[in-house]
Amino acid sequence: MPRQSRKLSKTGIYHVMLRGNERKSLFPEEEDYRKFLQVLTHKKRDDSFLLYAYCLMRNHVHLLLREKKQNVSQIMKRINIAYAYYFNKKYNRVGHVFQDRFKSESIEEENYLLSVIRYIHHNPLQAKMVNDPIFYPWSSYPFYMGKDREGIIDKEDILTIFSSKIPEAIRLFQTFSQKPSISTCLELKSINLPEKEMTHFEQVQKYIKRYIKEKNLKLEDISKRRNLHIRNDLILSLKRKSNLSIREIAEILGINRGMVSRIKM
Repeated sequence: MPRQSRKLSKTGIYHVMLRGNERKSLFPEEEDYRKFLQVLTHKKRDDSFLLYAYCLMRNHVHLLLREKKQNVSQIMKRINIAYAYYFNKKYNRVGHVFQDRFKSESIEEENYLLSVIRYIHHNPLQAKMVNDPIFYPWSSYPFYMGKDREGIIDKEDILTIFSSKIPEAIRLFQTFSQKPSISTCLELKSINLPEKEMTHFEQVQKYIKRYIKEKNLKLEDISKRRNLHIRNDLILSLKRKSNLSIREIAEILGINRGMVSRIKM
């Protein structure tokens, strides 16, 4: 079936969504969130686009951008290639990092523009990660509240919708943002999966060390016949509590994938 043509925006403004291939984590470690933001900052330097909002979640990303020197497809291609190169090199892997092509919706009306920004910033609330978007470090909301040190967000265009006086605009933007988000932009309900307890590789490593220490064992001991029930219990816990794939669990435990696959949730 041929792909549908992307709907072009008369304003040049798009809400873009990327998600990890097979819905896997795009950001196994905190360093990866920072790297993605560095990629965005670097790609903006040639004035190819404006960035109005973003939110980086475990397995997907929201961007609200406005075309300038490049169109949205060119912009996203540059971002995707740069981050995929970093990700594959760091984790010694090959293949796609992002699933399919990016999704987008055109933004034509000012009211909807503001609704989309609120929706993007509310993602961590919907996932029950924080109770206020100001506490989520991987979205643009804190920058709207006056913490934009690097200038990655072009917030002036948005704030001046509320008021020409910046302090008043920030106050009104905050009030607007605190209202419930009822929008289902890009029909993303199906991918806002519950966040698991361990979303970073470092958390998994600490969990394994603590688990093995409690059993008075070393990592190499869990494959011994007398300890197979302990190994299987650990595999099951990692499947339930982390974002690791079967391959990643096998690698971190030093066992083959078949052993991991046979443990059912």
